[in-house]
Amino acid sequence: METVQIPLRVEEKATELRVPCEVYSRIVGYLRPVQNWNRGKQQEFVERRMFRVPDEVQSTQE
Repeated sequence: METVQIPLRVEEKATELRVPCEVYSRIVGYLRPVQNWNRGKQQEFVERRMFRVPDEVQSTQE
């Protein structure tokens, strides 16, 4: 299986335009807000490597 790197793009914005947002992620099948996780799980979330499965691969598995 081939993994695809997705570049992370961070743009600086004026602080007065920023609004806190709640990030959800899946743990054991349930979506939960990351801010409610313990410190260990939050650090694990930061270190996760995200990838995207190409459409061709997804369509052949259906």
